[in-house]
Amino acid sequence: MSGNERFVSGASEHPNQDAARRTETAPSQNPFAVLFGCSDSRLAAEIIFDRGLGDLFVVRTAGHVAGTEVLGSLEFGVAVLNAPLVVVLGHDSCGAVAAACSALENGKTPGGFVRDVVERVTPSVLAARAAGRESVEEILAEHIEHTVDLLLERSRVLADAVDAGRTAVVGLSYRLADGSAQLVAARGLDVPVPAAS
Repeated sequence: MSGNERFVSGASEHPNQDAARRTETAPSQNPFAVLFGCSDSRLAAEIIFDRGLGDLFVVRTAGHVAGTEVLGSLEFGVAVLNAPLVVVLGHDSCGAVAAACSALENGKTPGGFVRDVVERVTPSVLAARAAGRESVEEILAEHIEHTVDLLLERSRVLADAVDAGRTAVVGLSYRLADGSAQLVAARGLDVPVPAAS
């Protein structure tokens, strides 16, 4: 989060982005976090968190939807690379969330494999609405939190690591206009989660 604060304020340090770091990390990697985020081109993890080579093990899909390949990648980051933190990163103006909301409203879903992405986001939209959370920000927060919980429900490796205190899983919501990331969910980490704004 300190790297995100630097990015937001325009004081990025660009750590670990030189030839020496490239040489240092060539034989092996030891990232301090696994980041599972949306594929959106405006959401480059190393830039928005002011990090560099070898710092983050990044997995991205549209709408941060998690299939078996994603789960396997996240488990690799935790079980093999020993990363103590998994971050689920969502963002405002997410096309997958908007498409899921639109599909529920007009009954039309996109074709091809985009349909699968929309169908995987839809339960989050339904859960938010069932809880009376109707704003775009509330629906996004619900989708991020749902993804955090889904990872722990579907992956015994991740759940065991959290239960043992070796790993925490958090959800962050990124604001495209100002570049800030806000905590919306935390599992295995004793930090207060601010109320949705």
